[in-house]
Amino acid sequence: MTTDPSRPSGRDADPVLITDAQRSYEEELAVRKRRYKIMMGMRIPCMVLAAVFYQIPWLAVTLLIISIPLPWIAVLIANDRLPLKTEKVSRYKPERLELESREHPVIDGGPPHS
Repeated sequence: MTTDPSRPSGRDADPVLITDAQRSYEEELAVRKRRYKIMMGMRIPCMVLAAVFYQIPWLAVTLLIISIPLPWIAVLIANDRLPLKTEKVSRYKPERLELESREHPVIDGGPPHS
């Protein structure tokens, strides 16, 4: 194994990925709960802004229409599975010695001796 002199201990800075394990259930549930809270938290400001802009009917109605499907969308998003982690992983690659691409001289021993 070759070592890189620029690295202090000669070890890889990135650990080698040995599994494609999913996130833990608790971690996934926490992310889904946070998404649900954010979506539901958007509904209240929409309704409050609709009440504030009651003198501009098209804006008030638009804000109300936006706030109506938010609970349904929040439930769908919260119940959806999270996508797989997208991260740059360091996978193990065995060292391979490559053949040289230059021409090699052929040493001919001449005709066989009899």
